[in-house]
Amino acid sequence: MLNTSELLAMPEDAYMNKAQLAFFKQLLQAQLQALQGNMQSTSKHLLDQQETPDPADRATQEETQSLELRTRERERKHVKTIHAALLRIEHGDYGYCEETGEPIGLARLLARPTTKLCLEAQERHERRERQFNH
Repeated sequence: MLNTSELLAMPEDAYMNKAQLAFFKQLLQAQLQALQGNMQSTSKHLLDQQETPDPADRATQEETQSLELRTRERERKHVKTIHAALLRIEHGDYGYCEETGEPIGLARLLARPTTKLCLEAQERHERRERQFNH
């Protein structure tokens, strides 16, 4: 199994070879396991909470629950993006921009292994989003 420095030292023509795909698959699977563990502990914590008669304590508890539920929702969405990235690995299009077909780049994939867009396409997407949301 490759480490990060070995991955980055590989020549450009080795982009998304079997070793690199295995590296990212393992990275994504590790992230998935960590998220699933967090989601289980959040669920357990939410179920274990007891009602409190003090209104101030109850308000704090409700705010904490709300925060945990929002975090769990973000984690649930991230689980979906990880599964989608793992599918792209299986289908052979992981590491390539969904819009342009160009390589996304190892450094970008290390920073965000679930990304589907190269940096230029992501910037265009964000500009369009800002333009239409303002």
